[in-house]
Amino acid sequence: MNKIILLFLIIGISFASCKSKKAYSDQLRTKNVLNERNKSGSTKSSKERKVTLPTEPAKFIAFRIESPNEYIETFAETAQLEMLGYGIPASITLAQGLLESGNGKGELAMKTNNHFGIKCHKGWEGDYDFHDDDEKGECFRKYNHPMYSFRDHSIFLTTRSRYAFLFSLKHTDYKGWAKGLRKAGYATDPKYPQKLIYLIEKYSLHKYDTHNRTNDIQNNTIVATVPERTHTVEKGDTLYSLSRKYYMSVDELMQINNLRSSDLSIGQRIKVNDSKIN
Repeated sequence: MNKIILLFLIIGISFASCKSKKAYSDQLRTKNVLNERNKSGSTKSSKERKVTLPTEPAKFIAFRIESPNEYIETFAETAQLEMLGYGIPASITLAQGLLESGNGKGELAMKTNNHFGIKCHKGWEGDYDFHDDDEKGECFRKYNHPMYSFRDHSIFLTTRSRYAFLFSLKHTDYKGWAKGLRKAGYATDPKYPQKLIYLIEKYSLHKYDTHNRTNDIQNNTIVATVPERTHTVEKGDTLYSLSRKYYMSVDELMQINNLRSSDLSIGQRIKVNDSKIN
């Protein structure tokens, strides 16, 4: 009887030992695979540029744009960051934004912060609203801040194969991009390229395509910081203008600064978002 018990103990120990060795072997194999991926860069190219955005505001931020020049001044830097991260000429992004959003004053842009007329499409899981376009009551994507509309525009163009040929063009070839967007089916208007080119040349938007891309591309990561943690109020500053500049809602600004009214004084120090785009 003792021999039988001893035999079972030996078998049990051997089984546990084999199982432990297998678990260690599996862990080692997984570690080796991950190391090989990191060495080969199969998970992410060392030349890939990463541009992420600050956390999207929890509440919808309404934008009031009074003129094309104000639109350009407000979103030129955003368009350049998208160019650096995704290769789309900033002039094209700005011209499309101006045209599709009605200079930021169109009904769709005002109620959705959608500046590029991007429809919901299959698989969209974000917020949305309905708007009459080619058909009545079409579904359009909705964003809490226009900056996220610019990012979605970049993703939209870079993830659909029909636009792939555009990225073989030089980033300064805005005419080629304008014609290519129409050819790829971005818009049904036969005069879409001419309208984009007109806006680019009227407002000299092509100057934003001459950003020094070479130095940025040599880095693995592009870093652009949302300005400092505090802001000194200057003449003309309002809570609304600061909310646009720092990607915050007016309510958030009032809350973190314990403000009881929207009145600001020149020289006043205001706490603002210190998030980073990296």
